[in-house]
Amino acid sequence: MPSFQQRKDVGDAHEQRVARELNHRGWSVDGWGQGVLSEAVRCALRGTDSSLRWTPDLIAAKDRQLFMIDCKSRMTSRTTSRHAVEKAAVMAHLHLAAWTQLPVCYVFDNLDVLSPYDVLMTGYTGPRTVHGSGSAYYLVPTARAFSFSEVFGKGPEESVQLPAA
Repeated sequence: MPSFQQRKDVGDAHEQRVARELNHRGWSVDGWGQGVLSEAVRCALRGTDSSLRWTPDLIAAKDRQLFMIDCKSRMTSRTTSRHAVEKAAVMAHLHLAAWTQLPVCYVFDNLDVLSPYDVLMTGYTGPRTVHGSGSAYYLVPTARAFSFSEVFGKGPEESVQLPAA
């Protein structure tokens, strides 16, 4: 199993990729969540049941639209074609969306997008494993996800129309 630092590096790279993709589509993006906190505060939060443990990674704005985005790296199974999201995160994000009246979404490695509501309604509880945290997860078929372009708009290269031959 990879070390915490290896997992963090993969997660950081995914967050940077999502931010670049959003910028490419005209969104302004800021880091948010535990990534902006000191190691001491992050460590203390991990020892609690606080919903702050699941604060989304990014916040993005375009015109008057705002999204809170939780980047999910290595949370998609290629063999079963399912995305996994921790149940506690889904509950925290549903509460956060209700409290802030702003949308929360998950962006996976392949840039599929789901909301906590999508996960709750179309996912099913996966088996707990002895590997990893042992936390309970919702599993959602990848076919249920939205494409990044559907949610955040097309990038400039997707908008270019070639002339008919």
